[in-house]
Order: sequence, then C-alpha cells, then structure tokens
Amino acid sequence: MAEECNHDCGSCKEKCAEGAKPDFSAPANPLSNVRKVIGVISGKGGVGKSLVTSLLASAMQKKGSQCAILDADITGPSIPKIFGVNSLATSNASGILPQQTKKGTDIMSVNLLVEDKATPVIWRGPAIAGVVKQFWSDVIWSYEDFLFVDMPPGTGDVPLTVFQSLPVDGIIIVASPQDLVSMIVEKALRMAQNMNIPILGLIENMSWLKCPDCGKKIYIFGEPGRTEATAKKYNIDFLGEIPIDPQLAALCDAGNIEYYEADFLDKAISKLEALNK
Repeated sequence: MAEECNHDCGSCKEKCAEGAKPDFSAPANPLSNVRKVIGVISGKGGVGKSLVTSLLASAMQKKGSQCAILDADITGPSIPKIFGVNSLATSNASGILPQQTKKGTDIMSVNLLVEDKATPVIWRGPAIAGVVKQFWSDVIWSYEDFLFVDMPPGTGDVPLTVFQSLPVDGIIIVASPQDLVSMIVEKALRMAQNMNIPILGLIENMSWLKCPDCGKKIYIFGEPGRTEATAKKYNIDFLGEIPIDPQLAALCDAGNIEYYEADFLDKAISKLEALNK
C-alpha cells in the first residue's frame, strides 16, 4: 500500500491488497453436489415468486431433473405450505438434511425448524442473511441438478447475500401486469447487472383470468403485453404468463402444487434444460 494512501480505492490507480474486492462466497457443505443455482427475484412483494419457484421446481422434477428449493424468504416462508411439508428438518454430524416433497423435491425453510409455524421471525437484516448462508453451507444438498432460491421481495440484505455468497448461475425475474412493472423489473435487473449475475428471463404472474362461462381471457389489470414489452425494452427473454387460476390456488392451499399440469412455462423450462446441458 502506498505511504500516502487516503483509503479511497475508487480513485486510486495503485494495485494493492487493500483495494482488492472482498470475497463473500460461502462454502457449500462438503457433502453437497449442486449443478445449477437459480435465483427467483422481484423488485416488490406480492407478485408470486414462491409460486413461480414451486412451479419451476415441480416442472423440472417431472422432466427428470433432481430439484431443490432454498426458501430464502426468512420472514415470510411459504414453500413448505405450498408443497404440504409439515415435518421438521433433521440433522446428523455432517449437516442439516432437507425435507422431501411428495414428488421428491428437496426443500429447506425456516418453517422446517420451528414447531409453531405461526411463530414470527423478528430478526434484523444481518441475522436473516446469516441464516440464508447457513442454508447453503450447513444443509446437505445431495446431487441436485437445480437449486432454486426463493428470495424475499426487494433488493436488500438477502438478495445481496445470495448474489455474493452463492454460485448463482442465473436469475428469473417475476412481475405482475400493473403499470409499475417497468420500474419493478428495472430495479431487479440493475441489481443483477451490478452483481454480474446472468438474467435468464422474465415471467409474468396473474396475467389473465379465464371466464368460466365463455372461456374468454379477461385481463383484469388492463391491456396485455406490458411485461413482454418491458422484457423487449431491456433485451431479456420473456419466459411466459401465468394466469389467475382457482385450481392452482386450491392446490397451493392443499399443499399439492406438484399435481398442477399446465404448459404456460414451457419457454422457461426449455431455458433451464439448455442451461443444464
């Protein structure tokens, strides 16, 4: 380090150890074997990240890939409920063992560590981020083709921790069809770009509702195409639309999302299959 260093690394031309970027990467459990890590994010809450995560993991599991879900939404975990998993996680001398869903997807969530599922997690950001890192380092993710990370809303501590600490191979951004979709997507997009994380594409949730009488699509949030136009604007792939489907809602409530059959995420599935070749 130069003798007259002012500790302003951004304007310094010297190449010294102090100016090197810190390495925040967290080691995986020695018994883990994960091929691809996929983050599912959004710039705001309530758009359906957990739903998209669950549908993608279930679809890829049906295609023959071994999948897992790391529920990184520590204060609002919903993955165990969607899959109907109620048993607590177990552990051995080597680490924590994820629970398996009915169709074989491995999951880990803070709700698998507490007896009372209604117990609130009242922690500050650093503690929450620490748990996410533990879910990567302490859990034994054995032979996973895909590990999907269901993130909390926004661009705060947890997404930052995931992007810095886990070997993320790509992210999928989830949006809804309201007017402010462009701003929401741009926030998530810019964060990923700043962190040099590949963006696999954009999925729109709550796109339309099918009329039970005539079968016509009803776009309850206004004219269609906003999210797809946003994807084109930012030169990212548009990977599909998810409708408002009472059957899907009922299966989520019953913990049976793995039994839902639909083809509206075929583009996203093809993208993931290509990534794993």
